[in-house]
Amino acid sequence: MSRVSRKTRGLGTGPDDTTAMSSDASGNAPSALAVRPESALIEPIVVPNTLWKSVDPTAYGGGLESDITHLASHELDPTFRRDDARWSGPLEVIPTKADYVLDLIRANSLWPLLSGLACCAIEMMSAATSKNDMDRWGMFPFRASPRQADVLIVAGTLTTKMAGPLVRLWEQMPEPKWCVAMGDCTCSGGRYKRSYSTVEGIDRVMPVDVYVPGCPPRPEGLIYGMMKLQQLIKDRRGHWPERAIGPTVPDGV
Repeated sequence: MSRVSRKTRGLGTGPDDTTAMSSDASGNAPSALAVRPESALIEPIVVPNTLWKSVDPTAYGGGLESDITHLASHELDPTFRRDDARWSGPLEVIPTKADYVLDLIRANSLWPLLSGLACCAIEMMSAATSKNDMDRWGMFPFRASPRQADVLIVAGTLTTKMAGPLVRLWEQMPEPKWCVAMGDCTCSGGRYKRSYSTVEGIDRVMPVDVYVPGCPPRPEGLIYGMMKLQQLIKDRRGHWPERAIGPTVPDGV
C-alpha cells in the first residue's frame, strides 16, 4: 500500500487537482516573456563539412547523376527565354506600367500546389491551419491541379522514382511559376544522402527559388520562406527572361 503525502494529495488527480487551470485563464500567464533579438538572414551561411568524408561517395549507387536532364537542355535553348510574365500578343510591345501591377498581384496571390512527398508535408499542412494561417499574407489556397497553381512547395524526400512525376507536375504549371524547397531532404538529401534511391537536392533536376532548411522546418519557417519568395518576385521585376529554367545546383556542390 502506497502512502500519499498530504502536500501532494489532489495534484493531478481528477476534480481535486489544485493545479488545474485552463489555457485561457487570466492567471495562466508566463512570469516573463523573452524578446528574441533581430535574426534576419542577410546572406547564406556556408559551413564546410570537416567532420567526416565518405570513402566511396558512389557506394550503393548514391551520388549518381539524375536521368532527368531535359530541363538542363532547355536552359541552353534561347526559345525558352520568352518573357511570359508580361502581356502577351500586341500589348507585349507597348511600354506600360501594368507589368509592375501584375507582379504586385502575383506576389500577393500565391497559389501553392497541393503536393507533399514526406513528413515535411505535415508542417506544410499545419502552416495552412487556423493556428498559423498563411492566408494572411496572400499564400492560399492550395490547388489540387498543377494548371491552377504557380508555386510548387516540394515538402519531403525526393526519390529517384518520384523525380519524374514531380518534374512532370512542374512542367504542367503555367508560367510564371516558382519553386520552394522545404526541408533538409529536399535541399540536399538530408539524412538519406548518399542513398541509391534519393535525389541529393531537387535543384539537381529542376530550378529552385527559395530554400527552407530544417528537419522538419516549423510552419513559421515555411511562411518566412514564402514571404522571401514574395520579395524575390518583386525584385525580379523586368528580369523575367533571366530566370533559371534548368537545375540550379550551387557551384562547388
